[in-house]
Amino acid sequence: MKKLYLALLVGLTVCLLLDYVPGAEAISSWVTPPVALFLGLAFALLFGQAYPKFNKKCSKKLLQYSVIGLGFGMNLQASLQSGKEGMMFTIVSVAGTMLIGWLIGRKLLKVDRNTSYLISSGTAICGGSAIAAVGPCIKARDAEMSVALGTIFILNAIALFIFPVIGHALDMTQQQFGTWAAIAIHDTSSVVGAGAAYGEEALQVATTIKLTRALWIIPLALATSFIFKSKGQKISIPWFILWFVVAMVFNTYVLSSTETGAQIGMFINGLARKSLTITLFFIGASLSKDVLRTVGIKPLIQGVLLWIVISLSTLGYIYWG
Repeated sequence: MKKLYLALLVGLTVCLLLDYVPGAEAISSWVTPPVALFLGLAFALLFGQAYPKFNKKCSKKLLQYSVIGLGFGMNLQASLQSGKEGMMFTIVSVAGTMLIGWLIGRKLLKVDRNTSYLISSGTAICGGSAIAAVGPCIKARDAEMSVALGTIFILNAIALFIFPVIGHALDMTQQQFGTWAAIAIHDTSSVVGAGAAYGEEALQVATTIKLTRALWIIPLALATSFIFKSKGQKISIPWFILWFVVAMVFNTYVLSSTETGAQIGMFINGLARKSLTITLFFIGASLSKDVLRTVGIKPLIQGVLLWIVISLSTLGYIYWG
């Protein structure tokens, strides 16, 4: 089992790197983010988790480095212009998602307080990162964290496959899809993966809005500590977002000023996209049958209903508004 896992990982990596070999680009073109995620999911469900600790550590680090690398392919002014509308969506949707999540989870389905709050937080901001930051503030147990993370993880995997399909079916513009994906998909990895699958501009819009949205982890964690009266809890700040901004500024004002610098930025950006694809394989391989069993029906229903409400409401405003 472990040998097969390593063979898949090495095979994916080699195929992606063949993009840099003249004449071999076609071989790497089939290794897309959805394909990598599917292979990881298929392996985990058929054979179980091969290296759970390794997967978790690598997926976290690679995602952060990949996001920073994506900054070298973005222009600061263009990204800020693209993210203006998304900022307004963020302010309204974060508060709205938390309220709707409370109504569905606590009032309708009677999900326990901590699990319901964690699922709402993960849906409102940035999936697992928000759950990890908020969990200590409400003194959530490991089981509650696992259920919330499992729910969000499953929906993330589904979103990466179906969002680009829906976007193309509705003939959404790159700007529309990027904004929608950033708000309606939970984790940064799936947002970036869906944006990359849809197009270059969609990737830039989705990444900018999602990372701006992720900054809300800090005020949400502070507010949670106040509401649940959990003083002295350490807040996990996603510092990689700061480095993403630094990379974007450096690319805009330094690298883009010369042809050689622009080529360096494009190379780093391309390498970041390849590492993101490998990240999605790690994330897919982290799912297990035990996680599916742990999630249970009520928290999963809350996650699905909340996700549907947020997805459809934001889609309606962006597409028809």
